[in-house]
Order: sequence, then structure tokens, then C-alpha cells
Amino acid sequence: ENGILINGQRVTTRGVLHAGDSLVFNMPNDRTQKVVPAEGPVSIVFENEDIVLVNKPAGLVIHPCHGHYSDTLLSYLAWYYRLLPEQPLLCPIGRLDKDTSGLLVVAKNDAAHQSLAAQIAAHTAYRGYEAIVVGSVKDDTGTVDKPIARHKTDRKKMAIVEGGRDAITHYTVIKRYNGYTYMAFQLETGRTHQIRVHMASIGHPIIGDPVYGLKKDRFSNIGGQCLHAAKLTLTHPKTGERMEFSASLPQYFTEVLDKLERMQ
Repeated sequence: ENGILINGQRVTTRGVLHAGDSLVFNMPNDRTQKVVPAEGPVSIVFENEDIVLVNKPAGLVIHPCHGHYSDTLLSYLAWYYRLLPEQPLLCPIGRLDKDTSGLLVVAKNDAAHQSLAAQIAAHTAYRGYEAIVVGSVKDDTGTVDKPIARHKTDRKKMAIVEGGRDAITHYTVIKRYNGYTYMAFQLETGRTHQIRVHMASIGHPIIGDPVYGLKKDRFSNIGGQCLHAAKLTLTHPKTGERMEFSASLPQYFTEVLDKLERMQ
């Protein structure tokens, strides 16, 4: 938006900096930092005064960002709670990619936020994922342990990079089909796009993945990627109760499974 200046001259993000240069950013507004209530669908799995669990659809971002100012999960939740006399905190715990569907827990007050964040850091709260990948995965169980960092040339992508951050993904085969494998995943680390990058790196990209998947496949245009956060386990921040939740697969995901069954 012509908001970057080097020595008073407008430049693109490819502008080169030299020692002594004056770099100025003009920020026209802060709308990406504000949650604007907007009417939209919210699939609530569980809620009480401390937390709300939602089944996020694929294609929906969680936080406001460039290009998504009100069509976000937080905007839809803010609309959902707009009639309450006191607005809840609404702080998402953990992350889900825009293209990944499934369970996400949102704290509704600061105490819940602190408790859940601590659980994530201690790996006592965790999600279980399910996905359909291309090809037949060799072993029924296994681990992908490869470091991940930002792609060196395409900054919108992640990649396996020597010296990157540790990334460990454990997997189990649920069922094998003709040319595809239905799998479950447990993350030991939480890197951006971790499952997607790891599976693509071993030659088994996720069906429908718009970034790391195959460009041409019989399921290329299914309306989403077949990666779903199906299970979530946590300790309730107030009662201390250990709780387990599950979220149903999106329709396009189940339709792929049905087609694979018929192909057997």
C-alpha cells in the first residue's frame, strides 16, 4: 500500500537496505488488530463460563489479518456474544491453519487463558489430527523428525531446512486405500504447517493441500484439504477436570472417504 519508505522514497518489499538508511513505515490504520463483530456461522462443540470449543471449518482464518478484517472466527464469535452484558475475552489457544478444519479452544477470561497456555507449553493439552494422504505409507506407525523453517525463496511457505526449528510428528495408519492412506497424527511440536510439510517431505502430501499438495490429483478440487483436528484433550482451567472432545469431519472429507471405500 505504498507505506514503506527508504530515505523518503517509496519502495516495495524488495527494497535493499544499507547501513545508515532511514526506514519508515506508514501504518494507515489498525483494523487488523481489532476484532470487528460480524455475522457468520459458528459450530460450538462445548462452552461454559470459562472456555468455548469450536469446530472451525476449512478456509476460515482465526485472527483478523490483511485481507480478512471481519470474516474471521473471532469476528463470528464476537457477534455470537454481542448481546451479553459483558463481553468475554475470546483468546484462542493454539493455532489452526486457515485451510485446516477442526477443534480449537478459546479462553473467555484471563484465568482460563493463563491455564490453557501453560498446558500447551507443558504438552498436557493436545490435539489429535486426521488426514488422508496420497500414496501408501510404508509403516503402520512412525515418526517424522525434520526441522522446519520459512522457505528460503517463497516466504509464504514453510520447508524442511537444516538448522530450522525442531519439528516432530508421530503418525498411525487408520486405513489403507487404493493409492491413498487415512492417518492419525500427534504433534510433539507445533510448527506452522507442520503435518503438511512433514508428509509432503516423505512423498505423501495431504489430499487437497493448496500449498504442499499435488497440483493434479483425482481429489484436487474437493473444496478443502483433508486435514482435520479431530480430538482435543485438556484440563478444565477452573475445575481441574480432565476433558476430551471430538469434532466431526467436514462433509468434503467424508465424501472422499466414501469414494475411496467404493474404489476398493
